[in-house]
Amino acid sequence: MPPTDADLTPEKVLSEVSTKMDRAVDAFKRDLNQLRTGRATPALVENIEVDYYGNMTPLKQIASISAPDARAVMIQPWDRGSLREIEKSLMASEMGFNPSNDGSTITVPIPPLTTERRQEMVKMLKRKIEDGKVSVRNVRRDGQESLRKMEKDKAISQDENRRAQERLQKTTDGHTKLIDETGSAKEAEIMQV
Repeated sequence: MPPTDADLTPEKVLSEVSTKMDRAVDAFKRDLNQLRTGRATPALVENIEVDYYGNMTPLKQIASISAPDARAVMIQPWDRGSLREIEKSLMASEMGFNPSNDGSTITVPIPPLTTERRQEMVKMLKRKIEDGKVSVRNVRRDGQESLRKMEKDKAISQDENRRAQERLQKTTDGHTKLIDETGSAKEAEIMQV
């Protein structure tokens, strides 16, 4: 149950803001895992939707996925009847996969990225970085509003509000920096030939 206005303290607001910002950064990192870097990883295909007996289901829920080497992803469906549908979904995805199946497993070769494709990936990455920062700033805004309301309601003094706002900004800066560093590392990974 969320705390009522009477229960709120600047520490509780800052703690809640920090937790929400941590979640935003985690969501950003998960989102980056789906960007292709030229190296095979199960994250490239695990969320591709497959028509599994009339229901659109993420691939990771109907098959085991592994990356035996840096150039291929191996998919072993738990139900062999779904091989064709999995193959269709992989080919229809925007990732440009060309899977092959041997009757029990599907191998998805990961071709090296072209320079143009790398640049497209970097553009997508920049958008994702900005979206991550916007999420963090939205959490900051909510925290600022809570603190201002507490001051207006005389629950905290103007000085307490100012100190809490400074701590809130430091927390925001730390999370934004983390997003930038993670994005830079991913960009280097994408551009690596």
